[in-house]
Amino acid sequence: METKNHTGLSQFFLLGLSEDPELQPILFGLFLTMYLVTVLGNLLIILTISSDSRLHTPMYFFLSNLSFIDICFISTTVPKVNFQAQDKNDISYIECLTQAYFFNTFIGMDNFLLTVMAYDRFVAICHPLNYAVIMNPWFCVLLVLMSWIIMFWFSLIHILLLNRLTFSMGSEIPHFFCEVTQLLRVASSDTLINKVFLYMATALLGVFPVTGILFSYFRIISSLMKMSSSVGKYKAFSTCGSHLCVVSLFYGTALGVYLSSAVTHSSQGTMITSVMYSVVTPMLNPFIYSLRNKDMKGALRKLVDRAVSCS
Repeated sequence: METKNHTGLSQFFLLGLSEDPELQPILFGLFLTMYLVTVLGNLLIILTISSDSRLHTPMYFFLSNLSFIDICFISTTVPKVNFQAQDKNDISYIECLTQAYFFNTFIGMDNFLLTVMAYDRFVAICHPLNYAVIMNPWFCVLLVLMSWIIMFWFSLIHILLLNRLTFSMGSEIPHFFCEVTQLLRVASSDTLINKVFLYMATALLGVFPVTGILFSYFRIISSLMKMSSSVGKYKAFSTCGSHLCVVSLFYGTALGVYLSSAVTHSSQGTMITSVMYSVVTPMLNPFIYSLRNKDMKGALRKLVDRAVSCS
């Protein structure tokens, strides 16, 4: 089969989630529902935070950024999914690399924001008197901006390295979106440099944030153990409950993707776990933060009452 890397000629075929025609309407309805719930839920979180002055704090600033990233994250993959069993979803070379670029960027931003939110809770609980000084607005914006810059360059290097590879015309990707690891599997040329950079990026962008989160919560738990008041312990740790749930969900599903691809080499198993962290996790985040947070529930109630009274 002819191999080319010219952007105007190369084309990929995404095999999708299932070839069973009876499952297609169910999958279409399921993905459409999850996409709409994710977008509307995260938009509601952003609107609630922006409309209530009591929520104009670093914690909710990072939460609104996380909601924005989750909307972008799910919008990168789901709208391109093909649910026609008889047709393969064709995607051009440029579209595929663009999708891989934004997917890497947004998943990395999720990673960094969860780490920054853990640091925010660490400062709030372990250094409450200096919290306003340390987590000032300029520093919060700087943390988010630095995360964007880091992910911009890492994702760009990934794409530049992919661009030097050659692919067979009409290569079939056993997935429902373009992912760097899947593209490396169907490449016709040597991918050693790409794999080395992929492992380095995974280590730097995965291990260090996880270490930061674990260190933050180790210090938080150490501080809480020194508190004499059980009420104070509960009140302090309750602010971390939602974040811990999201962290567990995000890294748990990401670990599931890694294990399923490393152990089973089953494309179907990898796709199912990919659905969990690329679709289900962004959908559940708004519910976790709104249902487990009294301030968010109060602000949401006020927002709904205001909308009802205006109508």
